[in-house]
Amino acid sequence: MPETTKIAAAPVSGAPLSSSFILEAPILEAIDIRKSFTQDGAPTPALRGVSLSVAPGEFVSIVGRSGSGKSTLLSVLSTLLRPDSGQLTYGGRDLTTASEAEIDALRHGAFAVIFQFHYLLPYLTALENTLLPFMRGLRPVSRAQRERALECLERVGLADKAARLPGQLSGGEQQRVAIARALVKDARILFADEPTGSLDSATGATVMKLLGQIHQDGLSVVMVTHNEQYASLADRVVRMADGLVA
Repeated sequence: MPETTKIAAAPVSGAPLSSSFILEAPILEAIDIRKSFTQDGAPTPALRGVSLSVAPGEFVSIVGRSGSGKSTLLSVLSTLLRPDSGQLTYGGRDLTTASEAEIDALRHGAFAVIFQFHYLLPYLTALENTLLPFMRGLRPVSRAQRERALECLERVGLADKAARLPGQLSGGEQQRVAIARALVKDARILFADEPTGSLDSATGATVMKLLGQIHQDGLSVVMVTHNEQYASLADRVVRMADGLVA
């Protein structure tokens, strides 16, 4: 990545910015992204030309009403959806022209995603669910990978529940396992789509505190949320309406 001039970021009102946070050459950048879905035989625009950049170590929250395009944007940024047009780059690499194999490698390496629902496999323990990113092609996990998974479960406060099945965990604990699973790969960007949407307020606050700690460790976080209080914890709030950045 070429050298760039670093510029101090202006804080969002009410957002607790670290004094060391700086804007620099973006790690992720979307330029004029457009995406439509077919409904009743006609295309329905979800994104109408969205541009957004994320700096290394930055926490960006994306807010907007239902149907504003925020979750579609997150899916495009995390490569779960291909845009109809526009450009998406990671570390300067154009992902819109990348092969499926390159995108797949990125998803299993630098990118991590957590959703409103945890999507844990019910017949695997918390430890085994955390190890899933290492199980591509049914390869056996190594001792080092197992230790890494246990470290991540300890990080989210669940080391003592590593052997429990998801059905033996609370909703908040299941979401924390999903976060541990996202962290186990040592990703560079964490995408979170309504990570507290299915949780009560107290449990949601616990999950947000954990995401804040992860961000303080240097991980870039891009989060979609409808909760204005949680959104204000980010370094920057991006507001969307009608498929555009408002």
